[in-house]
Amino acid sequence: MTNGFPDLLVEQKRAPILVLGLGNLLLRDDGFGPALLNQLAASDRWNGEVEFVDGGTQGLALLAHLSGRRALIIVDALKRGATPGTVHRLTLPELRELLPGRASSGHESNAGELLAAAQLLDELPDRLFVVGVEPEKIDTGIGLSETVQEALPSASDQVTCLLNELC
Repeated sequence: MTNGFPDLLVEQKRAPILVLGLGNLLLRDDGFGPALLNQLAASDRWNGEVEFVDGGTQGLALLAHLSGRRALIIVDALKRGATPGTVHRLTLPELRELLPGRASSGHESNAGELLAAAQLLDELPDRLFVVGVEPEKIDTGIGLSETVQEALPSASDQVTCLLNELC
């Protein structure tokens, strides 16, 4: 506080690593990203090095969250034609091959637009990974299918492994 006024313009230090959960909780397995994010965020082992953000289906509105990061891990349902429950781990080049023109849900195209805009504005972190699960059911309803629910521990291990490498 200076001159009796709170320091509203003081910029807070950002965690260098962002874990961004994407997905819609109202579309069954599409809610995988937020579900995994909740599990990961429950740990306090990252000592301020990691920020966990539930991005839902916000698309380009998430651009400000990417700024100034060293690394980004996106967690999301990811349709690639594999057996439901398969955990995928992708790098940025692999993600670029998957997303252009092949979005299978609204937020998938938004993720592609978000990353393209971040790259255009030179805000894309140097290290980018996606940990996703092959969905079984993307239809109206709440709760993950049993198959995707059973994949959560494996996906959590993948993200934890990445965070251990990045921190």
